[in-house]
Amino acid sequence: MDSKKTTVLLGLAFVLFLALSYVENTVFFTLLGEILKNPLLAILMLFTHNILVISLILLGMTFYVNLVLLNFFKREKHANIVLEHPKTFAIAFTVMIVFLSILRGSSLVYGTVSIEYLPIILLVSAPIGIVEGYGIYLTLKKTLSRTMTLKGLAYIYTVFFIAALMEVGFINLLIFVSHA
Repeated sequence: MDSKKTTVLLGLAFVLFLALSYVENTVFFTLLGEILKNPLLAILMLFTHNILVISLILLGMTFYVNLVLLNFFKREKHANIVLEHPKTFAIAFTVMIVFLSILRGSSLVYGTVSIEYLPIILLVSAPIGIVEGYGIYLTLKKTLSRTMTLKGLAYIYTVFFIAALMEVGFINLLIFVSHA
């Protein structure tokens, strides 16, 4: 299959999976309270959720890379800047995703995001955010630099499995401490 057809299929798959991820997010966050009652189910669900998110990022960035390589943005002055500096973009994108994820998680817990509690939320979320951020960074860097391999993808998925274990353990620890 030629690269233009591959890029079109990547774009269509990205749009389809983006719509499916909306449904998954809605179901996941609706059932989160029930899911967290069973640690094994919670680990599996958080891992699956994280894998879906990182796979969507991978698919979207692969689509973007193909668009740039096919000169889709040839009129743009700086279209290749992201591909020329994958580490810088990966860091910026990772920080943005992790920060927005923490805000989303805190708004689920507290109903709103209170600025006065934000430092505590960031501190409590830091260990898991660092591990997940590392996985996001690797995914972005490897995709934008076009060095992603199956071994690299398996390593990234392992990072997210460790993050799911940490998250469930940390949530159970917080529940235990809050009830003590």
